[in-house]
Amino acid sequence: MTSRKRNAKPCPHKKTTTTERLDRRSTTSSSPVHTLSSPSRQVFKMPSHKSFRTKQKLAKAQRQNRPIPQWIRLRTGNTIRYNAKRRHWRKSRLGV
Repeated sequence: MTSRKRNAKPCPHKKTTTTERLDRRSTTSSSPVHTLSSPSRQVFKMPSHKSFRTKQKLAKAQRQNRPIPQWIRLRTGNTIRYNAKRRHWRKSRLGV
């Protein structure tokens, strides 16, 4: 008989009991990981005391995140209609 390693991942098609899942969770990490909708995405809290470089990057991202001016639509003959790089604060992260 082959014994499974303690840290080895189980087969995805094998059914596990709740006690095995709880046991595996307690051995792998001591603190719970807070996640959003997807398990690979972790919540990041912005500190209240930011460095100057971080604050500059956030300010630049805030300036870039605006609709295009109407005079650009007139100048380009309505070929550029919207800002393609527009970002929603909750849907995509900056990675700062």
